[in-house]
Amino acid sequence: MEQYIIKGGTPLRGEVDISGAKNAALAILAAAIMTDETVTIDNLPDVRDINVLLQAIEGIGAVVVRESRNCVKINGGTIRSVTVDYEYIRKIRASYYLLGALLGRFREAEVALPGGCDIGTRPIDQHIKGFKAMGANVKIEHGMIKTKADRLHGNHIYMDVVSVGATINVMLAAALAEGNTILENAAKEPHVVDVANMLNSMGANIKGAGTDVIRIKGVAKLHKTEYSVIPDQIEAGTFMFAAAATKGDILVKNVIPKHLEAITAKLLEIGCTIEEYDDAVRVIGADELYCTQVKTLPYPGYPTDMQPQIVVTLALSKGTSIVTESIFENRFKYVAELNRMGANIKVEGNTAIIDGVSELTGAEINAPDLRAGAALVMAGLAAKGFTIIDDIVYIQRGYENFEEKLKNLGANIEKVTSEKEAMKFKMKVS
Repeated sequence: MEQYIIKGGTPLRGEVDISGAKNAALAILAAAIMTDETVTIDNLPDVRDINVLLQAIEGIGAVVVRESRNCVKINGGTIRSVTVDYEYIRKIRASYYLLGALLGRFREAEVALPGGCDIGTRPIDQHIKGFKAMGANVKIEHGMIKTKADRLHGNHIYMDVVSVGATINVMLAAALAEGNTILENAAKEPHVVDVANMLNSMGANIKGAGTDVIRIKGVAKLHKTEYSVIPDQIEAGTFMFAAAATKGDILVKNVIPKHLEAITAKLLEIGCTIEEYDDAVRVIGADELYCTQVKTLPYPGYPTDMQPQIVVTLALSKGTSIVTESIFENRFKYVAELNRMGANIKVEGNTAIIDGVSELTGAEINAPDLRAGAALVMAGLAAKGFTIIDDIVYIQRGYENFEEKLKNLGANIEKVTSEKEAMKFKMKVS
């Protein structure tokens, strides 16, 4: 089993290039099968979730050509099935985007119920509500979501809760539905805008993405396009907090600073220095960081996917911080691992109370999910001594070349598969 072994205590310094946004890319790949012409997608992150979805798309008959590590051509003209039950697809949450894409194009879809990280219940009731409002019949049988429509028509749909997944999924189906769809209380995240822009480049008519009201005028068909995925705001934020936690100095390149404003604001609050450029952000850590209060919220609020990273940083900050998780109920499972490293954190319901400590110490810990796994790597990099992290498969789901990028910043980190390799690393860095 693969592990990360880390020798902490070295400030991270240098430059890092941010990959394409995983969450945008997954939905964009689904959109690419909505035409029988060839779609080219660039700046695709080479991570496990993306590769699984590409295999599933190939599995239903689409032609997938990997032009390079980060560029793919997809032709959906050869799709022969609307049933997606590829065994690995159950492991990624975004498999449900194939529902909206296939329903929009073929008026029918069957997709295995999605999995992903166990960070809390993520119901698909708003997806189903949207599909039904457009005239589709939806049922769940034998672990599959099945949806079919004799006629798919636009409608006025109000989302009961702000849901990125449901907003994108309904938008995909509505792009090829008859008539007009108005989506109210829509999610405003950057990747919602990116998917809308990509669909529009294919001939869709979508307006208002990035606001809470999206208007979609259905079109008869979509056509080929070439599209580049936006940079990953969560990967960027992870490296920004890594600079803070290790008292380092990192220039985070290939980003859209506007997407990072909530993250930047918190880093400034706790005492970091920030320099903003057109497509880069520099974060300079401070010798002493300060406490703050954080509540996760839908965009443009502080992102839930950045909650573990700020908790690790606040664990090393002066004073008492309070972090409230308002999106997912199981997102503090990593705190027990952090406390084993010497942190002083109490979790009460959806709130973490963090009394800052002067240092963390290395330990053998487990990554419980994608973002918490990356945050625990940060903790290991900041800690005194050696840290071993198990279950790094979670981290590989969403971070491209993670250990290589960290090494380029001066981190002492290695991916190992045996005790012998771990001992070799310890001897090398000691």
